[in-house]
Amino acid sequence: MTKIAVFASGHGSNLQALIDAAARGELAAQIRLVVCDRPGAYCLTRASQARIPYFMFYPHKYPNKAAYEELILRQLREREVEYIVLAGYMRLIGPTLLEAFPQRIINIHPSLLPSFPGKDAIGQALAAGVPLTGVTVHYVDEGMDTGPIIAQRQVSIDPGETRESLEQKIHAVEHELYPKVLQEIFTKRRENLD
Repeated sequence: MTKIAVFASGHGSNLQALIDAAARGELAAQIRLVVCDRPGAYCLTRASQARIPYFMFYPHKYPNKAAYEELILRQLREREVEYIVLAGYMRLIGPTLLEAFPQRIINIHPSLLPSFPGKDAIGQALAAGVPLTGVTVHYVDEGMDTGPIIAQRQVSIDPGETRESLEQKIHAVEHELYPKVLQEIFTKRRENLD
């Protein structure tokens, strides 16, 4: 059973998909901690409902990123976390966590990277008028959505597509793809360790 921490900043639908996949036995992972940078974010409610401990912090109360990441790192080490899984976490990961978890920080992004990195990828795709977008699972590096791609899935943008309808299609793909890809990664790692 791989011990993970899930970092989230908002509603937490991908967090919920991971909680549900683990409960069904489709994801051999134990979520040891949810890390959130926004008080009142619904992902904290989801963590509480699933009886998962969480660490909520106010980034602006620290002198720099290294200061709060050091605090997060302590929490992760206390819980023996092996992987960091980003699920709508809206901050760049800094050197403190990147160095502590090399090739063990994974993100899901709502576009076919390298197209539409950063914030509001769904809005970017709609504004560009492209016929296709999608979902990318990738390793995290110091850039914004620039790490090595692990898996991608296309999502068509139909004529007259609204933000809401496209978000629903993207979420449906994310919720199915993310647990599956994570399970593959964790299984390979276990096989390599045995």
